[in-house]
This record gives sequence, structure tokens and C-alpha cells, in this order.
Amino acid sequence: MKKILFSLLLISSLASVTLAQKITPAVWSWSLSKAKPEAGETVDIIFTVKIQKDWYLYSSDFDPNLGPIVTSVKLNPNESFEVVGDLKAINPHKKFDKEIWNGEYTYFKGKAEFRQTIKILNPDFIIDGSFDSQSCSDKTGQCVPVKGNFTLVAGAADASEDEALRKKAIEDSLKAVKKTQDSLKALAAPLVIDSVVADSTPVEQASLSSTELKDENGKDISLLAFFFIALGAGFVALLTPCVYPLIPMTVSYFTKQKGGLQKAFLYGFFIIAIYVLFGTIIAYAFGQAAPNFISTHWIPNLLFFIIFVFFGLSFLGWFEIVLPSSFVNKMDAQSDRGGIGGIFFMAFTLVLVSFSCTGPVAGTILSLGAQGQVIRPIVGMLGFGLAFAIPFTLFAIFPNWLQNLPKSGGWMNSVKVVLGFLELALALKFLSTADLTYHWGLLGREVYLAIWIVIFTLIGFYLLGKIQLPHDSKLERVPVPRMLVAIATFSFVVYMIPGLFGAPLKALSGWLPPLETQDFVIEKNTVAAPVSTDGFPAKVKYSEFLKLPHGLKGFFDYKEAVAYAKQVNKPLFIDFTGHGCVNCRKMEGSVWADPEVKKRLENDYVVVALYVDDKTELPANEWYVSKDDGQQKKSLGDQNLDFEITRFNGNAQPYYCLVNPSNDAKTLVKPRAYNEDVQAFIKFLDEGKAKFEKAK
Repeated sequence: MKKILFSLLLISSLASVTLAQKITPAVWSWSLSKAKPEAGETVDIIFTVKIQKDWYLYSSDFDPNLGPIVTSVKLNPNESFEVVGDLKAINPHKKFDKEIWNGEYTYFKGKAEFRQTIKILNPDFIIDGSFDSQSCSDKTGQCVPVKGNFTLVAGAADASEDEALRKKAIEDSLKAVKKTQDSLKALAAPLVIDSVVADSTPVEQASLSSTELKDENGKDISLLAFFFIALGAGFVALLTPCVYPLIPMTVSYFTKQKGGLQKAFLYGFFIIAIYVLFGTIIAYAFGQAAPNFISTHWIPNLLFFIIFVFFGLSFLGWFEIVLPSSFVNKMDAQSDRGGIGGIFFMAFTLVLVSFSCTGPVAGTILSLGAQGQVIRPIVGMLGFGLAFAIPFTLFAIFPNWLQNLPKSGGWMNSVKVVLGFLELALALKFLSTADLTYHWGLLGREVYLAIWIVIFTLIGFYLLGKIQLPHDSKLERVPVPRMLVAIATFSFVVYMIPGLFGAPLKALSGWLPPLETQDFVIEKNTVAAPVSTDGFPAKVKYSEFLKLPHGLKGFFDYKEAVAYAKQVNKPLFIDFTGHGCVNCRKMEGSVWADPEVKKRLENDYVVVALYVDDKTELPANEWYVSKDDGQQKKSLGDQNLDFEITRFNGNAQPYYCLVNPSNDAKTLVKPRAYNEDVQAFIKFLDEGKAKFEKAK
């Protein structure tokens, strides 16, 4: 435990050191395209940026509302020149980012070039201004604002930065980055860093890293949303019988001591630090490449399914998850040492003692977090630990509030039981992902819904006191809050029932298996399929295990789709999707189901759905080595994902591309990602069709 305490203190000290480091990952220089321009001539100011290895610089030519800082140059106007046009980025890279920004941005690696055209009005010109940019690290996740001023004067030498200063800045920066990476390798969380401008003038302004989410679509998978989910889960865990009774006992201990307020703050800090340490270990263990593997492969999904069922049964009272008492007692004994070490072990003992109630909830957050960015487990544990630290700190500051706390009682076990039912319901999502990806056929949509209907019905009856489980107190009367929750639960059950007969259930489209996995659908079984009159093949490749939603006709192989699109002279609608893609299901349920969208997909386009996570292994003669990563692509999903990356420069799903089958080198209009705006999607389809017709 001394090692753990030392590690925590080391992390804190290293963070402080990093805050003070002056990192210059990108160095600007500037010159004119013509050395001595005359009045009336048009010239370019050429800005060149040297970028360190493993860092990149955001460009100037993408949506500034996306999130990252867009590079900008501001010229101070005077009578010796005038600006012509906007700042131009010269050949930046493009990338579509799904998990963080949900949009396409442009960036530079190694070296960047920007050009600003001006017209010289006076041969004795003076041109000055400022630049503002942001550079981020691929390795550490750190982001640094890079700002500075520049001046160009007629007759002077090209006014770039001093070479010696540049070399020194780069050398110092490399040392700082190396030290940070070596010390905080396990910490994927970005740190706030003092920025350094190109002329080595410190700027008292900090930058949040690229993992700070400003999701324009308000998606529930952003890091910020995940933080609040974890925070809420932590507050719920506080209401369990393992934790709630400890609040007044622990707070009373601090209020009766000299310096108790400061100790309470330190106690809360250590609670957060311990949970963040757990999140850091998970993030380090999974690494950068794990999220895709975890979200699609059957082994982690079945493992999470078993863990969630295990957690659920524990919360229902079948057994308790407990740590060895000898270990807990040793930690508790250490808490009597006093000082900072004693307070740390008090916090650690709280975490251990409450494990039987908090372990499943924290495990749920870590399991969900492990499927997102590497940073997500750390963010999740930060939120979860913060929820624990807040009450202990607040009640230490305001001890009179303790009198207003509800008394401990049987209601705490009720919270625990409801959590157990919810754990069982969540477990199905992992089993469903593995089932869909590997085509086992175990968990069709109606089976999934039937289990959920039963689980939530049991929750409703439990809240009304009709069901009793181990450790429950007899419910003499139903309090109003329980009645309200029961009403909401039964209403949810009623909402789900039509789904058994094929209702789309748009609110749950991201959680349920696709409608195509359901055997009994009233519409599908009563309405005859239209007879093809346009030569559509009787059977398309992979249709034996892949289906399009809402009865749409389409393809699952790109070459086959292109051949048919040329035959019928229609543009292609490419749907990069995945079996485990929540937002793909949301789009299909809320956007594709719209009559106007469906009509356009049926009549104006040839639809091809390319599943990027399908594990179907292709014949050996279809394998190839990717030009992108040099890896051999053997499965259908790997080849579709490689196609998305190499042809459309994207790797996120859903991703919709409209192309002309006769010239598929570029898209008809800008590709579209997750956005449940139906009218915007209709406009997207209409613009693509218009461009195709114009090309014809």
C-alpha cells in the first residue's frame, strides 16, 4: 500500500511539473513569395510551421464549430497593403473523427504551409499581425495552443524566427514531452499545459485537449456525457446499504477533530484518486487498439455478459461479492496511523468495505468505458469517485445537513435490487453484439424484447411490494416515490410490447437487435414483397446473413452494387455500418424509417450496406494486404473498413457516401455521419441525386 500511496503522490507531483513545462510542439516562420514587391503587385505571405514528431497541427479549412481550434491568421490593417481572399491551407490531411468530434477536420503532420494573399499598396510597407493555432500529441493526448506575432517590413530580410531559438525550443520541448511520456505513460488523460508562442513568449492561457467533447449533435456517447453518467451512477451507489450508513459516521469523525475540514477535503481527494487510479490501470491495460476489439469480438462481449449477470445476481441477494477480510482488516489498521497516510488508508478502506455494493456499479462503468476511447475509463472513474467524495466533503463543511438525511432502512436494499435487475437487462446488449457479429442466431429481436419486458415487469411488481427478495424488509405501504417509479416502469413495459409484433420502437433502436432479426413482423408477414421489374438479382451476395432495414432492397458487396447501379443508371448510397453500432441503429430507426427518406432510398439510389465489423472470413483468393496499414485483410468486415479508410478517408460509423458508379473516385456531395435531422438527410439525398443528374 505504500507503493500505491507513493504512486499517487508521484502522479500528483508529475502533473504539477507538467503544468510548468514550456512545450513548443510547432514552430512558425514566415516570408513573402517575392522578396521586393512593388506597389500594385499581389504576393503571398507564406507561413511555414515545423511540427514535432508524434504531434499534429489543426488546419484552417474545416468547420470552426466542430471543436478543435482552427488555425487563423489576423493581419493588422494599414494603408500599405490590403488583404485578398482568405487564408489557404496547402494540402492538409483529412480525417473524419466519430468518437470525439463527429465530423471531418483537416490537419498537418511534420510540416504545414499556409498562404495569405495580399496586394501591396505602398513599396515601403509594414505588415504585422498574429497567428493562432493548436497542436496535439498522438501519444499523450496533450494539446497546446501555439500563438504568436509576426512582422514583415519592406527592404528587410525574410522575417522568420531565429534559427537558434527554434532549435532550442524544439530540443527543450522534446525533453519535456519525453519526460512527461515516460512518467505518465499510464495516464491517457490530457493535462492542461501552459502554452508557448512561437517567439518564446509565455501566454497565460490553457488549452483543453482534443478529448474535450463539444458534440454538435448532442450524442450520448461523448466523454462529457459519459462523465455525467458515471457521476450519476456514483450517486446511486451512495444509496446502497454498504455506503449510505457510513456517511454520518465518517463525517462525524472529521468534524470532531482539529483541522477536520482540511482532512475531510484530503479524504475526498484520495477517494477520487483511488478510483481514477483504477480507471488508469484499465485504460493502460486496454491501450489504443482495444476499443474496436472489445466492441466487436465475441470473447470480450461474452465476458462482459457473464460479468453483468454475475453483478446482477449479486445485487438481487443471491450472494455477496466480498474481498478477503484479512486484506480489508490490514488496510483498516493502517488508517490509525494518522497524518496523510492514515487519511489515505481511511479512503482506501471505504472503497474496500463498500465493494460489495459499489464493485458491480463501478465495474459497469469500467466495462462500458473500455469500449470507447482509451481516456474513457479514466473519465468514468473520475465521475464515479467524485460522486463519492462530494457528500463526505460537503457534510464535513455543513455538519447540520446530516440532520436532514433520510434514515437508513429497507429502501437502500430496494435501490440495490433495482440495480440488479438493470444489470441483467444491460447484460443482453453484450450478448446481442456477439450474436449479431458472428451470426449465431441466439438472440433475435423478439427474444431480446421478451426478456426486457419480463425484467422491467418484475421491477414494477417489486416496487409495489408484490415480490420480496433476500434482505428485503416487509413493505407495509407503498410510498409515493416508489409508486411513481413503478408507473414509469410499467409505462415502459407497455411501450415495448408492440415491438414484439414489429413496431420499430425508435427510442430503443440503438439498444435492440435490428428489426431484420425478428421472425414475427405483422407488416412483413402480411404484405407481399414487390416483384422486381428492373433486373434486381434474385439473390445478392451475403444476403443469407445480412439484411437491410425496413424491407429495402440492396447489396452488401460494393462491386456487385456498382455493377447493378451502372445497369439501372442510378447513384450509389453507401452505408458504412456495423452490427455493434448503436448510432447506426438509431439512424435506421429514426431517419431511414421516415417515409420521405425511405422513398428516396428505394427510388433514387442503389443502396449498399458495408458492415465494417462482420467477422465472416472470405475465401483465401480474396485476401489482400492493405496499403493503409500493411495488414492482410481476410474478413468481410476488415475489407469494408479498409475500403472506407483508403477510399473515403473515414473510419467511423455510420458514414454515408453518395457516389456516381461510373466515377467513384470522389463523392457527389460531402459524406454524412450520425445526425438524426430527417430534413437534413433528405436534403443530403436530394443534392446527391441532383449532382448525379447534372453529371449525366
